[in-house]
Amino acid sequence: MKAMILAAGFGTRLQPYSLLRPKPLFPVLDRPLLLRHIAQLQEAGFDAILVNCHHLRQQVVALLAGRPGIVLQEEQIELGTGGGMRLARDFFGAEPVLVTNGDIFHTIDLAGVYREHCRSGADATLVLHDCPRFNNVSVNERLAITAFGAREAGRKLAFTGIHVLDPHLLSVIEPGVFHNIIDCYRYWIARGGTIRGQLVQDHFWKDMGTPADYLDLHRVLLTEEPFKGASPFYFAGGVAVPADLQSRDWLSVGSDARLGRGCSLSRVVVWDGARVPDGTILADAIVV
Repeated sequence: MKAMILAAGFGTRLQPYSLLRPKPLFPVLDRPLLLRHIAQLQEAGFDAILVNCHHLRQQVVALLAGRPGIVLQEEQIELGTGGGMRLARDFFGAEPVLVTNGDIFHTIDLAGVYREHCRSGADATLVLHDCPRFNNVSVNERLAITAFGAREAGRKLAFTGIHVLDPHLLSVIEPGVFHNIIDCYRYWIARGGTIRGQLVQDHFWKDMGTPADYLDLHRVLLTEEPFKGASPFYFAGGVAVPADLQSRDWLSVGSDARLGRGCSLSRVVVWDGARVPDGTILADAIVV
């Protein structure tokens, strides 16, 4: 089975941090999010995974080059979701392919999603859930998608950023130009294509779109079931923890980070290799 991870975006809402690293390489408990996506896909049985990259692509290449089962698609210009998928069409071949955004954290059953798409006979299956902040996909009683956009009538659900599609749908996208895959789906809906939703429940999903979202993801992983461990304070192996460090609620400190004396860090993510000077007092912050 083949899959694609979309990892080429600029992460504008995460600036200035995304000026230093592409969003899928942001560390989550000291592990690049992109590596979690790859592990999830491989555990689900996907043995050929394409990762596209554009913004700060040399970092993605450095992380993934030479890894078995991984194909890198370096994009010299911004192509958008649809344009990137169109460029990957030769890699996809003729069988359905699963595509996932590279900036989400989730516990969705990817193998089950793929099986259900193949069973349904649909041209494309978008994994949907009820998330009021993002509910803008209109569906009918059979979960066929009828429209995208908050102004449309009917029941609305949110797109998780995970979908399975038959590659022939991409034939309507002009190669080498920017294109949003949602516009491709709109094209096929208007012409009678079967673009359906698959509703998931009882899962965890987080869009890592803003610094507040990124911090909140760490809060959940460190303090809430079923993720939390013995302590809400995470220190990567080898980090020297000053005896006078003060912290409340939760804290995540990455590998090779150095913490100064007399610091107070509450609800803070310290990236790998970061330096925190003596006497630093921070709350609700990212240290890079």
